[in-house]
Amino acid sequence: MYIDTHCHMDFPDFDQDRKEVVENAARNGVSYIINIGIDTGSSSFSVEMARENSIFKAVVGIHPSEVGDADSRTMKMISKLAKEDNVVGIGETGLDFHRGREFERKQKDFLLMHIQLAGFLGLPLVVHQRDSRDEIIGLFEKEKLPGKVVFHCFGGDPELAAYCRDKGFYISFTGIITFGKAEDVRKSCSEYPGERIMAETDAPFLAPEPFRGKRNDPSKISYVVEKISEARKEEPAICGKRVFENSREFFKI
Repeated sequence: MYIDTHCHMDFPDFDQDRKEVVENAARNGVSYIINIGIDTGSSSFSVEMARENSIFKAVVGIHPSEVGDADSRTMKMISKLAKEDNVVGIGETGLDFHRGREFERKQKDFLLMHIQLAGFLGLPLVVHQRDSRDEIIGLFEKEKLPGKVVFHCFGGDPELAAYCRDKGFYISFTGIITFGKAEDVRKSCSEYPGERIMAETDAPFLAPEPFRGKRNDPSKISYVVEKISEARKEEPAICGKRVFENSREFFKI
């Protein structure tokens, strides 16, 4: 059994065959799909999918790259959605300076609001970090964080891995772990506490080998879990069961 802890089935990439993709995932052992919001529209869509199909659970929030047009009303909508029964987390939120720092202050403000919302509701926080390690660590050191935090799509940064380990955070691996040149990602996976590792597709992005460059989908989560077990030199069944239970425990499903 598998749980895809981070994907975007609401994206237009799936508009033509969303139902078939979900059915195929279920046939391939996927028990739950955690659909992650990036703005109010996708967060609402995630909640609606979770209402209609029990395989879905929703995480609601504003991606750091989407804060440009966001305001106080945006967070009011996210706060309202977060109280829905099938919402299991807040995010994805964080800091992303890959395309510049025009909205750095606003990204930080929205990250703080997500942290506060997650703490108030007792929900885990799903964190996106790109080209912002030092800034996000600096911010986290000043804040009271919710009880559970995951850095999704973990990229293998040893300093960030050490920080996450010290803080008791979870980290989640994508299809990147299967890429030939991703030795740093596999090394981080091999050294991180096994009880705090999860797997995700980040679909439609980051399809694992041998599907690299094609549209990703939740049925391919097995390739990520297999590579996690290989990196950790563990029996696939044992490693897979632990990753599954980690995910259930983190999201309380």
